[in-house]
Amino acid sequence: MTDNAQQQPPATTPELPTQYAPAEVEGPLYERWVERGYFSADEKSEKSPYTVVIPPPNVTGALHLGHAFEHTLIDALTRRKRMQGFETLWQPGMDHAGIATQNVVERELGKEGKSRHDLGREAFIERVWKWKGESGGQISGQMRRLGDGVDWERERFTMDEGLSQAVQTIFKKLYDDELIYRAERIINWCPRCLTAISDIEVEYQDDDGELVSIKYGEGDETLVVATTRAETMLGDTAVAVHPDDERYKHLVGKQIKLPLTDRTIPVVADEHVDPEFGTGAVKVTPAHDPNDFEIGQRHSLPNIAVMDEHAVITAHGPFQGLDRLEARSAIVGALRAEGRVVAEKRPYTHSVGHCSRCKTTIEPRLSMQWWVKVGPLAKAAGDAVRDGKVKIHPQEMEKRYFDWVDNLHDWCISRQLWWGHRIPVWYGPNGEVVCVGPDDEAPTGEGWRQDNDVLDTWFSSGLWPFSTLGWPEQTESLAKFYPNSVLVTGYDILFFWVARMMMFGLYAMDGTPPFHTIVLHGMVRDQFGKKMSKSFGNAVNPLDWMDKYGSDALRFTLARGANPGTDVPIGEDWVQGSRNFANKIWNATRFAMMNGATIEGELPPAEELSATDRWVLSRLNATVAEVDALYDDYQFAKLSDALFHFAWDEVFDWYVELSKTTFMAGGEGAKVSARVLGEVLDVTLRLLHPIVPFVTETLWTALTGGESLVIADWPADSGFRDAGAEREIETLQQVITEVRRFRADQGLQPGQKVPARLTLDGTALAPHEAAIRQLLRLLPEGDAFTATATLPVSGATVALDLSGTIDVAAERKRLAKDLAAAEKEKAQAEAKLGNEAFLAKAPDQVVDKIRGRLTKAEADIARLTAQLEALPAA
Repeated sequence: MTDNAQQQPPATTPELPTQYAPAEVEGPLYERWVERGYFSADEKSEKSPYTVVIPPPNVTGALHLGHAFEHTLIDALTRRKRMQGFETLWQPGMDHAGIATQNVVERELGKEGKSRHDLGREAFIERVWKWKGESGGQISGQMRRLGDGVDWERERFTMDEGLSQAVQTIFKKLYDDELIYRAERIINWCPRCLTAISDIEVEYQDDDGELVSIKYGEGDETLVVATTRAETMLGDTAVAVHPDDERYKHLVGKQIKLPLTDRTIPVVADEHVDPEFGTGAVKVTPAHDPNDFEIGQRHSLPNIAVMDEHAVITAHGPFQGLDRLEARSAIVGALRAEGRVVAEKRPYTHSVGHCSRCKTTIEPRLSMQWWVKVGPLAKAAGDAVRDGKVKIHPQEMEKRYFDWVDNLHDWCISRQLWWGHRIPVWYGPNGEVVCVGPDDEAPTGEGWRQDNDVLDTWFSSGLWPFSTLGWPEQTESLAKFYPNSVLVTGYDILFFWVARMMMFGLYAMDGTPPFHTIVLHGMVRDQFGKKMSKSFGNAVNPLDWMDKYGSDALRFTLARGANPGTDVPIGEDWVQGSRNFANKIWNATRFAMMNGATIEGELPPAEELSATDRWVLSRLNATVAEVDALYDDYQFAKLSDALFHFAWDEVFDWYVELSKTTFMAGGEGAKVSARVLGEVLDVTLRLLHPIVPFVTETLWTALTGGESLVIADWPADSGFRDAGAEREIETLQQVITEVRRFRADQGLQPGQKVPARLTLDGTALAPHEAAIRQLLRLLPEGDAFTATATLPVSGATVALDLSGTIDVAAERKRLAKDLAAAEKEKAQAEAKLGNEAFLAKAPDQVVDKIRGRLTKAEADIARLTAQLEALPAA
């Protein structure tokens, strides 16, 4: 099954400690992997490439469970591909995170009583770089704790010199192709951060506000509009109604009085208005609402801004100088005094956008910004998926992707920050505008100045798959490792990051998409399915669980929950269960090594193997094939579950236990079992390694003497199957399971031995009598044997002498009570299922549930009746 020529067994088998101690193993083992260059990718290699980029975490960040989850999946993919012989590159790096980083450093300055304006732009940027060098990037150390097999020599940062050149190059190219332009539009504005922010940086939550209905106009020419932002009415330039709304047709085109002002505004007809919502009339404030801006454009309405960048009212009058919230209350009061307030609803719960960084309420604001014309770029990104150049997994996520790229609005890329890629545009004294590429000289002389804004962080991270490989230079790395093989990321940034990488990759790389496959995963939630948050009190630092249970335990728990595209619940008890699994692997391998398990020499031919040996090898090959198919379909939860049940249930709980009898007997059979057990553990540890790398590496090198699992061969399915052996051992398992269940039902302790007579003649179980007696703690029958209980199971008969081992009267009373309860449950279920009126009204799922109760009750009755009949006479 595996090529063992490269892994010669050690001259003497090293002795494993009695217990696995992750804290003592993981750190030194990871550094050894890095020092030996196992994760380094060679662009000159003739091996087929396999490339994955890390979704770059923010330089301000720390490892949270979402990172740990995503990194576990990527690491599993890349470790497997490396073992399969691919030249594997997992490209690491971090994002400069414009707003987040600037806020962190500004808070540090605030502690010194300073602001960035006290330092000036250049000195402030120097301060940010200093902070990055001293405090940023702690996530790199945490990635090492998790076991990320990244090529650290290729670590990149979105503000690196090379990546800055890539940003400037593509900006210039887009600008020259008239795909970047400057225009005044409505943007998301944070009055605290004093910058435009992207849609993904807006967090929506339900806030309690007020809905005020206001009467506009006089006499017969009045309209009632409702608003949650009364302060914006100072900038109203129209009231809009639907063209087909008969109630207002007589008003369309007329001017009406705007309350609290000396202005009149027109009534316009626009199909955007929903006549069924509210009064069917809406106030139009083009400078403070994106939908209103579009209405304003269609009707050539003026744009009147009534707030400054701090969200303070600038409109002349009694409200000038008030904060927007103060103004809201004052304006409603003034309207109420004039009798203009028709209705007030308070509290009125509605969705309000907040800045994800500082939690300030977002203000839609008309502003001069730089934009990307996304139409042709988005079409190419959509076509690449429609044409099959790029696969999205799971496929049902394609609809979300198309909903986004097919309806994409132009992208605001400018930010009013100092930290970031400064927009490479210079303005001249006579109105000149010059876009400067990386090889161009910036204009100099009196009156020339560079644009003050920086680019949206997503602009530079959108170049990540190729800028990290040296683009715009045509490097060997770019030729070898672009496009990426797969992108693994959360569905929550499908629109904001993935779509932008698609647009930029196709545009910059001559129509070659940035990756072949997009694998989307869900969000990590707590064990009750609730979003993890500090405010909810359920956030978890993954380092705490890694310290307590080991990194492998956390990784395996996360992988077992990774169903494609769905959220992942996780609780501490699940991580503890995975720690128990790691301990089980350790103990089983330690037992095997103590009994001479080896990979030395070829496996004996099938005819020289016992049915137990053939069974486990058949199951091993089937598991290899299953795991391979599930990896190729990115079914991490299913492959993890398959490995868990094969390793724990079949190898550790059955094969190892069945082998104990053979090892105790010694001789040639023990040598064969030692070789088979060595083979099974060798392959099992290889299969488990991508998900639980630390414990498997420690055990495999001890077992085989190989250099490292990181560079070992991935196991291949040899094609060996033995259906007969599998049926035989399944029968053996049924016998042992049924007798164990009977023993437990009779109150026998697991280690309690009882005399038994086994009738196995004429069955395939005859060769297994010693193993059956060993596993079931069955003594030879002896001269005084009396069969007080007889169990016919799978063609065999097991007679037990339970004389004196149980309190027969008490056991009969207990079983009779349970039997009565089961019969009552059966009668109730039958009564409901026999009631036609009930069946006609009850939902299908309720009826199915009752049928399930009936089936269970019938099975319980049969089991309890058999147990009563098997009891010895009182």
